Amino acid sequence: MGMYYSYLDPTYILVIIGAVICMIASANVNRTYQKYSRVRSVSGITAEQVAAQIMRSAGINDVRIEHIRGNLTDHYDPRSQVVRLSDTVYGSSSVAAIGVAAHECGHVIQHHTDYLPIRLRSAFVPIANIGSKLSIPIILIGVFLSYFGLIQLGILLFACTFLFQVITLPVEFDASGRALKILKENGILYENEVRDAKKVLTAAALTYITAAVSTLLQLLRLVLLFGRRSD
Repeated sequence: MGMYYSYLDPTYILVIIGAVICMIASANVNRTYQKYSRVRSVSGITAEQVAAQIMRSAGINDVRIEHIRGNLTDHYDPRSQVVRLSDTVYGSSSVAAIGVAAHECGHVIQHHTDYLPIRLRSAFVPIANIGSKLSIPIILIGVFLSYFGLIQLGILLFACTFLFQVITLPVEFDASGRALKILKENGILYENEVRDAKKVLTAAALTYITAAVSTLLQLLRLVLLFGRRSD
């Protein structure tokens, strides 16, 4: 089969494009969050209090709220049934922090209402983990052994990573939609504040889209790089 990689490999531009769009999206979400983290909500309620209020109103009493270190490391852990809010979110009363906290509560509600896309994502997690950890090593072993079957398996596993990211998109958009609806209907934020929170959540959602696009470009590169050498 010969050498698969080349320092002059033109397909590497796909990886560069993916990395650039991800960096732009990451910078945008940080810039947007920083902007609206300086806009305090009229109510003065903190993100942690908002999360507690949302879950009480949804009749959810078995999920804890915890503080976690880091910047925008917020997440919901369904295994431990804990919503973890980061340093810049937990005790903040900004519209940005409240939007992020409500988004995580959106995920809690998804699990408690048995939302189909989140069930699919949860079921796909083990496969995606295997794909992300083993796809490239398997491809490299296939290259070393000149065994195209292994290369194909590696590409298939990498495709599973992309599929997981695609499945994640409706989950994230739905969580944000639920969050904004709750914030408005429960009177937690005024209408103009909800618009500001939406800008933060939209910027965050774009990072998931660009991550999926970046992975797709890498997958395309693998297909182009190894497919043309299988002939």
